[in-house]
Amino acid sequence: MPTRILIADDDAVQRRLVENMVQRFGYEAVVVESGDEALATLISPDTPDIDAVVLDLVMPGLDGMGVLARMREANINIPVIVQTAHGGIDNVVSAMRAGAQDFVVKPVGAERLQVSLRNALNASALKGELQRIKHSREGKLTFKDIITRSEAMDTVLRTAKKAASSGIPVLIEGESGVGKELIARAIHGSSDRSSKPFVAVNCGAIPENLVESILFGHEKGAFTGATEKHTGKFVEASGGTLFLDEVSELPLSAQVKLLRALQEGEVEAVGGRRPVKVDVRIISATNRQLLDHVKGGHFREDLFYRLHVLPLTLPPLRARREDIPHLLRHFLARFCAEENRHITGVDGQAMALLSQADWPGNVRQLENTVYRAVVMSEGEQLGIADFPQVAVQAAPHAVMPAPATVPSAPLTVAPASPVLPSVVADIPIAPPMPAAGSLAMLAADGEVRPLEELEAEIIRFAISYYRGQMSEVARRLKIGRSTLYRKLDEAGTETSADSD
Repeated sequence: MPTRILIADDDAVQRRLVENMVQRFGYEAVVVESGDEALATLISPDTPDIDAVVLDLVMPGLDGMGVLARMREANINIPVIVQTAHGGIDNVVSAMRAGAQDFVVKPVGAERLQVSLRNALNASALKGELQRIKHSREGKLTFKDIITRSEAMDTVLRTAKKAASSGIPVLIEGESGVGKELIARAIHGSSDRSSKPFVAVNCGAIPENLVESILFGHEKGAFTGATEKHTGKFVEASGGTLFLDEVSELPLSAQVKLLRALQEGEVEAVGGRRPVKVDVRIISATNRQLLDHVKGGHFREDLFYRLHVLPLTLPPLRARREDIPHLLRHFLARFCAEENRHITGVDGQAMALLSQADWPGNVRQLENTVYRAVVMSEGEQLGIADFPQVAVQAAPHAVMPAPATVPSAPLTVAPASPVLPSVVADIPIAPPMPAAGSLAMLAADGEVRPLEELEAEIIRFAISYYRGQMSEVARRLKIGRSTLYRKLDEAGTETSADSD
């Protein structure tokens, strides 16, 4: 889903001008005619997420200052850019004190508005990222802290929110790096146990001979090296949530004791004489198909059904590509702040490359890739050259250049904006754009080029021309975003097959 900008102005001409500019920047515009409508849109639970507001200060009824005041009362922390035909210093001071992010004077120029929106969105992303980190450390992370615009993720989050209101055991499945612990923390932070501990245990990182001791504790002298008493993770998490990551890696001997702990609500420390009662909510996670482990005899069936009460399957990042631009903005804002770098954004070709990548490491890989790019970049904008590892991975799947063209029967299109070189370290990562702004209809043999070749070349041109704003590309080509991504994937798959 694209970035949404709410435009509130009682002047129809100004509304239309700002709407056109916002759409040209690649954002989705939501237009209202008054302050009351703007406030209703922001408060309504049925309204899709709004990322920023362009707000007229002088309107009949509830004016811009009134909207800012009501937003503050409702704790709506969306960046607001106010605009008015009266640019007096008093208006500026009042609007900023009321919580506005920036101030523009009518009629605002496209470049000024674009810079203002970009800065507001970047500042909002940084604020949200810092808040997310703080909430995670304090154990207060909620579903509002999860960055997603994907319909597939919306389905998962709706189920997770229902789970948070009860103590039902949850099993989160998904590939490595998709954010399983993030979901677990959000469930805990949204539950009535949020004030109690959230204890995470990576079952795959514990030596087999220490699993029982770490989970259930041990008494002093219970075994060689046990010089003092250890309470164990179950007791540490009592009253709160115990997150068992990579639960499929638990040895069978520990599985027996875990099953008993879940059934009886008590644990017995190694070397202990009597069990200890615990009140723990269990959330487990695995990057494997746990049922296959059961069938293979590596995981107890009775324990599987104890954990698999409410399964959640998180889709990989390649199945929710619409999240990539939003995640990029948040990671970029955070790392620029941490590394004291001033980087304005990601250029069109780089955004297209990142949006088409498979991301086998999912969100974690994307985060680390942005971190590296921020540290190593020497410019004010990230380009393809700043993502060499992604470029190398994308190279086998890139659409190959079209056959040599002949000048006959050209289809003229608007000239493309300058693009970066399509080769990094002698590895082709993006096919060339149509030369001189034309699309050849005939191949080198004089025959008409296949429709899929022409279609792929038009899509590549549009991605470059609109600088990677995929929502704008889809809108201008009059196709859905999912159709756009499918066509890009199909082009890459066909090329891969031909090259073999």
